Amino acid sequence: MEPDKRLPTQRHTIFQNSLMSALLDGIYDGEMTVGELLGHGNFGIGTFDALDGEMIVLDGVCYQVRGDGTAERADLMQRSPFTVMTNFVPLISATPPEGLRRSELAEFIDSVQPSENYMYAVRISGRFSDVTVRTVTRQDKPYRPMTEATGDDAELHFTDVDGVLGGFRTPVYEKGIGVPGCHVHFVDDARTSGGHVLDFTLARGTVELCPGTDLNLRLPLTTQFSDAELSPEDLDRQIHQTEVKD
Repeated sequence: MEPDKRLPTQRHTIFQNSLMSALLDGIYDGEMTVGELLGHGNFGIGTFDALDGEMIVLDGVCYQVRGDGTAERADLMQRSPFTVMTNFVPLISATPPEGLRRSELAEFIDSVQPSENYMYAVRISGRFSDVTVRTVTRQDKPYRPMTEATGDDAELHFTDVDGVLGGFRTPVYEKGIGVPGCHVHFVDDARTSGGHVLDFTLARGTVELCPGTDLNLRLPLTTQFSDAELSPEDLDRQIHQTEVKD
């Protein structure tokens, strides 16, 4: 199927709670509840208070994925220190060749997005030959920086599974605000397992993109955020270590 590469003609807002660089610095206490976040969209990813698992929001339902890879519906009163949300409108849809790995699918997404200068909500649905994930686990105070907090995360592997990768493709100029490139979480179709995606092979499926033209950024009103180091010299290394882990 030929992709539709029309440039956005209408404004579409992506909402973000806090900064990736704040998360890297150990700002894990959440100000916003899941219920409040769902008021900003029906699709998103993030984490939970004290980094108690990975978050993925699909079709208006928020799921919490724990360190053992199990997923369940999150309570509306749970809080999040970092979340990206939007109302998902799939303006671009394409069917990639079968059997693409993550790096190859990233190149395919590059080929179908109309411009690399916008933000995109990304939903990849289908059959996966394999998915490798990890999940952050609940931390105790005083919080360690995220490079240390994720150092002992176990990798989990799923094979021959139907599911959804959901997340955001963020321009390089937003580095530190978000995660440059494609940041996605996984949940299976049964909504019982998933995690933060490290690698995968898409046996067959569909890629849908929702372009974002406006960023609504909400910063925490806390002493911890005010005192945080948000522009570390090794920002690239920290993002790579916590998000890619290779």
